[in-house]
Amino acid sequence: QVHLVESGGGLVQAGGSLRLSCAASGTIFWIQAMGWYRQAPGKQRELVADIGSGGEAKYEDSVRGRFTISRDNAEKTVSLQMNSLEPEDTAVYYCRVIYTNREFWGRGTQVTVSS
Repeated sequence: QVHLVESGGGLVQAGGSLRLSCAASGTIFWIQAMGWYRQAPGKQRELVADIGSGGEAKYEDSVRGRFTISRDNAEKTVSLQMNSLEPEDTAVYYCRVIYTNREFWGRGTQVTVSS
């Protein structure tokens, strides 16, 4: 079983920055993929960014160039540096990992960007 805890959400003005972090705990040997999803009110959950065990990253089009995902395999953490935030980035952000071909999700952290 993998337990995920997110941190770093909050309220920021448009143009500002936040850094989200997610720490995985449990009996973990190798995490296949780690990523961040978000869900805004009234919308479906969507992929924000994902990073494989080798560091290969992919981004949702609207965040590419503004957000950067990184992971630390030794510490079992994944982070999301979010710059140039826009009101449209307001959502609950969820950490997700793939381990032994199963999905595990964190409880989410709120990010609110004011205009």
